[in-house]
Amino acid sequence: MVLSMTGFGRSVKTVQQMQITVEMRSVNHRFCEISVRMPKNFFSLEEKIKKAVQSYINRGRVELYITVSGEGLFSRTLNVDWSLAAQYIDALNEMKRRFHIDDSIRFMHLLHDEHIFEIQEVANENEELECMMLEAVHEAANQLLEMRAAEGSKLKEDLLKHLEALEQIIEHIQSRASIVASNYRDKLQKRLSEFITGNIDENRILLEVAIFADKSDITEELTRLESHLSQFRKTIEKDEPIGRKLDFIVQEMSREANTIGAKGNDSAISAFVVELKTVIEKLKEQVQNIE
Repeated sequence: MVLSMTGFGRSVKTVQQMQITVEMRSVNHRFCEISVRMPKNFFSLEEKIKKAVQSYINRGRVELYITVSGEGLFSRTLNVDWSLAAQYIDALNEMKRRFHIDDSIRFMHLLHDEHIFEIQEVANENEELECMMLEAVHEAANQLLEMRAAEGSKLKEDLLKHLEALEQIIEHIQSRASIVASNYRDKLQKRLSEFITGNIDENRILLEVAIFADKSDITEELTRLESHLSQFRKTIEKDEPIGRKLDFIVQEMSREANTIGAKGNDSAISAFVVELKTVIEKLKEQVQNIE
């Protein structure tokens, strides 16, 4: 099955008076890389969350965002530094005496001082919340996988069209390759007749044609190219990560196309090779999206 490496998944869960939202998106990447952003009081769950996502994803970069909102997530305690508050009041009274200030000391003068009043926030342990968070991660990951499968199905259709185009081009090259040596023989004989009067050494012509045919023979390259197409078709039907293997096959296709272009010794074959490389490049671009 062909799976794309791009997708999106989302899940929202409610437990008690709190709401958990899990969102994840995946993009292309050579390996499996998972980035998790979540409230710091749940950092202990990070490895479990990554393992949960890895059970759905084999390749690609996944960015996962978890938010928790609502009441009951934290307990808050107000701490007052009474000693510091007393020093503040003493200092204010001394300032009044020294500078002859008539204003009275008010509570508001101290209220907003973060050094005197401190709110301490402690996360409440909640096993039900943690279990629900992992459940939301699984739901979002499953949704992500469904989207990757849907995108992969479209990719597969496109890949098959490109393979059909390659097969047609290969047929054209094969048909042309079968007459290249014969055309060369006719051209050679015509050129020789223009410069040589009398009988032309037929054996010499046959030898030159044989040498040319050997140098320009692309039978092996075409056979290997057809083999790569067959491997490609078989691979996209496998129920496993196939992106890297397909990428390797496409590289081999490109190598054979370059060799055919170098050995073809024919303008028509050269034109077909340009088409061949164009389609192979399209294959390569699409393969980069496959898990």
